[in-house]
Amino acid sequence: QIVLVSGHLDSWDVGQGAMDDGGGAFISWEALSLIKDLGLRPKRTLRLVLWTAEEQGGIGAEQYYQLHKENISNFDIVMESDEGTFKPSGLGFTGNAKARDIVNEIMTLLLPINVTDVYDNADGTDIDYWMRDRVPGASLRDDLSKYFWFHHSQGDTMTVQDPNQMNLCAAVWTVVSYVIADMEEMLPR
Repeated sequence: QIVLVSGHLDSWDVGQGAMDDGGGAFISWEALSLIKDLGLRPKRTLRLVLWTAEEQGGIGAEQYYQLHKENISNFDIVMESDEGTFKPSGLGFTGNAKARDIVNEIMTLLLPINVTDVYDNADGTDIDYWMRDRVPGASLRDDLSKYFWFHHSQGDTMTVQDPNQMNLCAAVWTVVSYVIADMEEMLPR
């Protein structure tokens, strides 16, 4: 059984792609790194996917889906960060009411960093295929007030990234992915 965390590596044809979507790729990598460094071993596999060709129509995501859809019942949740890594506020979530109740409960663990909101609907080109087939999905929600200052521009460079805000995003991703991967049962569908 798999809990998938992800971001994509491709960037637009300008800038470095540091925010779109290097930040999402980085916090996904960091989540797994933190779990390993803490010596935690969840009941389910945590899988990192660094998508490619999202900007060119989601080609990498479609290919991955085609290769793995026969095992779709083993995918517990698919998580994608693709809205920058500014100050996080919570998660967008797609799933049934029972699964949403569980995610709401998990998010209470993040009260010390004031990131507890669960919004309707996860967003992510790379996880859409899975969510259409009723796999629960989550996307990081954060402060988008500066997102379009840099999105698909020459300004999308490493200087955009704030290490403290990225650490908060990585904390959200780590807690949510680990807790779901270590629950007794998969999220209900």
